[in-house]
Amino acid sequence: MTTTLPNRASDVSTQNPFRVMVVDDSAIIRGFLSRYLSEDPEVDVVTTANNGEIAIRQLGVHKIEVVVLDIEMPVMDGMTALPKMLEKQPGLQVVMASTLTLKNAEISLRALQMGAVDYVPKPETARSVNANIDFRRELVEKVKAWARRSRDKRGEEMPVVIDPSKKSHGVSFIKPAAERSSGRPAASGFVTAARPSRPAATVVGRAGGNDRTATGVQESGATAISLRKGSLKTPKILAVGSSTGGPQALMKFFGQFQKPPKVPVVITQHMPANFTAILANHLGQATGWPSKEAVHGEEVQAGHIYVAPGGKHLILKKEDNKILTILTDDAPENFCKPAVDPLFRSLSDIYGDAALAVVLTGMGHDGLKGARDLTQKGGTVYAQDEASSVVWGMPGAVATAGLCTQVLPLDQLGAKTFNRLQGGA
Repeated sequence: MTTTLPNRASDVSTQNPFRVMVVDDSAIIRGFLSRYLSEDPEVDVVTTANNGEIAIRQLGVHKIEVVVLDIEMPVMDGMTALPKMLEKQPGLQVVMASTLTLKNAEISLRALQMGAVDYVPKPETARSVNANIDFRRELVEKVKAWARRSRDKRGEEMPVVIDPSKKSHGVSFIKPAAERSSGRPAASGFVTAARPSRPAATVVGRAGGNDRTATGVQESGATAISLRKGSLKTPKILAVGSSTGGPQALMKFFGQFQKPPKVPVVITQHMPANFTAILANHLGQATGWPSKEAVHGEEVQAGHIYVAPGGKHLILKKEDNKILTILTDDAPENFCKPAVDPLFRSLSDIYGDAALAVVLTGMGHDGLKGARDLTQKGGTVYAQDEASSVVWGMPGAVATAGLCTQVLPLDQLGAKTFNRLQGGA
């Protein structure tokens, strides 16, 4: 079954909207997902399908940029359809939508290895799908983030929303959620005109000192970034924070390490329960290092990866000359649990100028306050650059605040971090 949706009935019109297909075997869920996406004026749900076979045929009928793809469907399931879709339309952005089971968490992360770009944890019932505001917001923002990144690569114009009720000839120019400084991505609303294609960050000036402590100014698009001096001490801990686009970024980041680091590695990736355990397993398989979802009260060891579990904050605490993983049930920070800020804050008190934190792609500004605390104690912060980020929210927040010693493309960031952990510049 396929449905082609009518244009949004409103005085508001959109030039170059993001073109989306929703694939789910439940007519009710398809309807909810399509409605949530269509309520955002930058998104046009051009068609839907109730199984993978029909969805593949629809790729030949409609010009589609992003597919929201269910996993379990009759005739052809999502995992069977995924490689066929990518073969038929290279560059297609596929976001997997699955319920929060351990099985589906494993399948969703396996789908990322097969070419899907992201996942959205879907509530288990139609009623909860309809009632869950966080799910609605995450769905819309992830679809838009990946569509925006796809257009960046192709050099295609971004959506422009025209609302006759607004000034400036009905065109309202507001930065997209990826660029806003607020911690919480905005819910869908009448906002417009995403930025044009962004250039890669370039270093336009540095002031003396060796590379390890160099300062200067770096430009990312139209944003000038002031780099700060890093600590001369060889780091004793590596902490990484990430969100949207994070699972793939983590794989690429650690793939640049030549061997296990001589320090413990702690990671906060914005993910729900079940997904974080699977992520830890995948990181262990990819790196060959011991990797696990963190448990309460365990002493951290060099060369081991500890991933914050979904629904808990991970911090480190020093007791009797041991550094322990502590899980807390404190309130969400920056609307996230786990959050990056608590982890970074805990490092500043224990490690001081021997702490190294890295902020990868992600929405919002989680990690900013923690990075500020860390640098005030002498610690060092690196960030992924704008051009290589899916969403330059979290890394952009720490970079534009002047907290970073390095702001680098993802394909250089891991190697630079590894070298620094080895005592290099």
